[in-house]
Amino acid sequence: MDITISMLETGMRYEGFLLVRSADQREGKTGGKYLDMNLTDRTGEVNCKMWDGTVAPPPTGTVIKVRGLVQEYNGRKQLRIERMRPAVDTDGVDLSLLVPCAPETPDSYRAEIERTIDAFASEDLKKIVREMLRLAGDNIEWFPAAQRLHHAERTGLLHHTCSMLRTAEHIIQAYPFLKGDLLRAGVILHDLSKISEMKSDELGNVTDYTRDGLLIGHLVRGVARLAEAARNVNVTGEIVVLLEHMIISHHGIPEYGSPKPPMFPEAEVLNWIDTLDARMNEMEGIMARVPAGAFSEKIWSLDRRLYHPIYEDGAE
Repeated sequence: MDITISMLETGMRYEGFLLVRSADQREGKTGGKYLDMNLTDRTGEVNCKMWDGTVAPPPTGTVIKVRGLVQEYNGRKQLRIERMRPAVDTDGVDLSLLVPCAPETPDSYRAEIERTIDAFASEDLKKIVREMLRLAGDNIEWFPAAQRLHHAERTGLLHHTCSMLRTAEHIIQAYPFLKGDLLRAGVILHDLSKISEMKSDELGNVTDYTRDGLLIGHLVRGVARLAEAARNVNVTGEIVVLLEHMIISHHGIPEYGSPKPPMFPEAEVLNWIDTLDARMNEMEGIMARVPAGAFSEKIWSLDRRLYHPIYEDGAE
């Protein structure tokens, strides 16, 4: 059986093919150079070091064969690479085993979103949301939702959106006073401008943030794009302002990037289900890597370690 990243244990020797997410040549405290890389397969990502300053960093998005020893550094597993080489055609590498992907197809997610829009009672809401999707373009088919954290996978943006839509349906039933279509529209629109915020290849591998992402960000760009979409389809009035507010407030507080807090119920719910879905996706990945009864390394985005419970029914 092939060893995957999720199966790595300290002290284990590893040899196999991995996808390059990032690779840089760095200089140590003593002046020696080394390679610092993050490599992935479908099950996760591992930081790797190669203490050989003569080796050039492999290009991002390529596949390499590595051999090395699994170590631990600052509570996290790390692969100390002894040898590596680029993959060649005769290796017969199955790329689908190396690329983290959403659990469903882009077509199934898009169909779910289209069914949601079709059911909107407001024609203006339909027009705006469809125009925003048109402006987003075809990259949405494979675009990830993040560079490192939640839904950092091929088609991750659609995965995140549809997971949130499914959660929203339960909340709408629990709180019937909510304007369901407004919340659904906010879910579909809230992260669309991540497509202009990050540099990603079609494998969902993000190499960096764009100039637009660093200078503007997806919240502010999303509001500007919404205003453009509304003009394109000749929609004005309260609905435009409400959707703009939902986009700019969906991170909740200034520390997380929102200049305004959510100021009406649907905006508040959008913030909570965005946070919930992001954390559950991240925790799901961590639980898949950590054996039952063990603790994870400290997760910097959550500022804590996580425990994988030993459930009474024996389920892991």
